[in-house]
Amino acid sequence: MRTKLVSIVCLAIFSCFFSYAQNNVAEEVVWVVGDEPIFKSDVEEQYIQSQYEHIAIPGNPYCAIPEQMAINKLFLHQAKIDTVEVSNNIVMQSVDAQINYFIANLGSKEKVEEYFRKPMPELREQLINTVRDKYTIQQVQNNLTKNVKATPADVRKYFNTLPQDSLPYIPRQVQVEIITINPVIPQQEIDEVKARLRDYTQKVNSGESDFSTLAILYSEDGSSTYGGEIGFKGRAELLPEYANVAFNLNDPKKVSKIVETEAGYHIIQLIEKRGDRINTRHILLRPKVNEKDLNEALVKLDSLKTDVAANKYTFEEAAMYVSQDKDSRNNNGMMLNERNHTTLFEMADLPPEVAKHVDNMQVGEISEPFIMMNAATNRKQVALVKLVKRIEGHKADLAEDYQTLKGMYENKKKADIIEKWVDEKQKKTYVYIEEGWRNCEFKYNWLKQ
Repeated sequence: MRTKLVSIVCLAIFSCFFSYAQNNVAEEVVWVVGDEPIFKSDVEEQYIQSQYEHIAIPGNPYCAIPEQMAINKLFLHQAKIDTVEVSNNIVMQSVDAQINYFIANLGSKEKVEEYFRKPMPELREQLINTVRDKYTIQQVQNNLTKNVKATPADVRKYFNTLPQDSLPYIPRQVQVEIITINPVIPQQEIDEVKARLRDYTQKVNSGESDFSTLAILYSEDGSSTYGGEIGFKGRAELLPEYANVAFNLNDPKKVSKIVETEAGYHIIQLIEKRGDRINTRHILLRPKVNEKDLNEALVKLDSLKTDVAANKYTFEEAAMYVSQDKDSRNNNGMMLNERNHTTLFEMADLPPEVAKHVDNMQVGEISEPFIMMNAATNRKQVALVKLVKRIEGHKADLAEDYQTLKGMYENKKKADIIEKWVDEKQKKTYVYIEEGWRNCEFKYNWLKQ
């Protein structure tokens, strides 16, 4: 009876994909989770991307990859139940960063297309879906583990249970102070950007062009793929200058005045208001920094370094009064690690340009001025860094590495909660694995034998 029932369910599910298979004969369904298929091509593409990004795959990739995809589908199903939403803006920023990384490493857009065996628009669409799923899954997991909190007693007990010969290794960490200067942008460049935005405004208001079309064609923000739409946001989720204008818009057919933020210059169109949240689309243009102004900023920081060396003032004083890095300026220039909310960075957590200079510096040494990319504004700036402290790699110590051990304990508790949730969820979910894909040592009992 059970075999007959499974056969009927399989037939029903595969019939859902029959029309798809007719249009794309090359597609082969290898797993089904609930009513969601996993195609062989999905597994192959994930394998290629993992190889490119040097992501280690435990065991047989044709077992591990589809199993992870199946787990992801469980989380995505839960996200639909919980109505989890992910910001288009965050997704597009991440996709743009990935594509830029591919181009920088492979050499050109054409080589990226050749490596991934698909045109850039198709690759971008695939990455959008992958990144959106990743952030959605993270949000579901965060909801499941939001109540995990470690007390000092928890951390001490956890540390004492770790065998001395297997204490975690803490990689080299550094504390770094930074001074940054954003080169002055020529007024002519700003005027040209504003002129372009006024032209777009006139075309929309006159009915000559559609705002979303212009955003797709000209906006320099990741949301351009979605016609500039950024999704529903609360006031606190938007840049203050953007929010002040956006929340005062009332006519969806009209375009806002030009708005200046740290990201650049925007024009905004209202889509819909819902209580204290608003959905808008925008076009962002960023004035370009020219080489002359970058060089002038380098000279200014070089003079500042000379003055610090002559004891006219300290690096920390210069950071307070000269630096334009808003996150560190009021903390004597000390950089804050957003990942662990401390001032300690592993080298991989630093901006790449900073890490390159810090790697060979002595404690107390100040770098030469250098050019780096501001991640928030996507604009070049000039920086000077001082290495304050370096802690060489070592076995974990409770006193010195309390925050790290606290994070490890909390991560373990979260992993236990997530693993238990997946185990229970997959037991209640219909799963079919095609012959030839079952001979695996899976982490979970998908075959339910």
